[in-house]
Amino acid sequence: MGNFHRLSGYCAEGDAGRMTIQDKYNKLLEHISAYERVAIAFSGGVDSTFLCRAAMEASCLRPIAISLVSPFIPHREVEEAKDLAKKIGIEHVCIQAQLLSETVAANPKDRCYHCKRIVFTTLLQTAAGYGIGTILDGSNADDRYDYRPGMRALAELGIHSPLLEIGLGKNEIRELSKILHLPTWNKPSFACLASRIPYGDRINTEKLKKIEEAEAFLRKIGFHQYRVRVHGDIARIEVAPDERLHFFNEERLDEISTALKRIGFLYVAFELSGYRSGSMNRAIDNENDNITY
Repeated sequence: MGNFHRLSGYCAEGDAGRMTIQDKYNKLLEHISAYERVAIAFSGGVDSTFLCRAAMEASCLRPIAISLVSPFIPHREVEEAKDLAKKIGIEHVCIQAQLLSETVAANPKDRCYHCKRIVFTTLLQTAAGYGIGTILDGSNADDRYDYRPGMRALAELGIHSPLLEIGLGKNEIRELSKILHLPTWNKPSFACLASRIPYGDRINTEKLKKIEEAEAFLRKIGFHQYRVRVHGDIARIEVAPDERLHFFNEERLDEISTALKRIGFLYVAFELSGYRSGSMNRAIDNENDNITY
């Protein structure tokens, strides 16, 4: 992979008066290099892959990447993370995590907070075994504008989010990833499988397995960005707005309906407006400004 320091002329927002994208990347490297040694919470997604690549360039002492193995994460994502770690050249550790505590299983509106407490406590314990006291996560600047109760857990546990701290947003991270020849530069956004279940509906491994199998089928037949939301016995499918046309022919509709019913759903529905990140948050009122997500 090329050294980004050799590239220039990229502007973060198309305004020569603003900090360029190269400036932001250099600032990120400087930020990371201030830590003696780091471990990265590594999902294999766009943000954490980019962060691992930056940490490899920035750190004098070699960083490590830590991935969780859990029913909340599809097996395919774990295998992709292993492959990406090899390509980047970063030491990679996979650990089993028991995320289904009683509070997490009850799926309250702040479920992500309780889940992240378990996740990052486990990561801190694992990193300590390698003599590492600093954990980095891939939260980016755009995450400040979404409903993310898990951010409170990161703050409480002293987890660092350099992409957010430097002010790098998702589109910039994708652009930098492309420049650095990372295969994840155009990878679809992903969130844990529990995010497919409405708040208040209990989470169990059976539901998570059905979601994983249903989404794997959509991927197999060619969809790029998708979610299978679960409402009792109903699977509500979301695909990217520009992929909706691929859904509408009789053979395709029958194929999807049959496959998901075999997985265990009684009914299969389609979200007409298409996929939108955080769509399960629409029912949550922001107490500060009364906006519904």
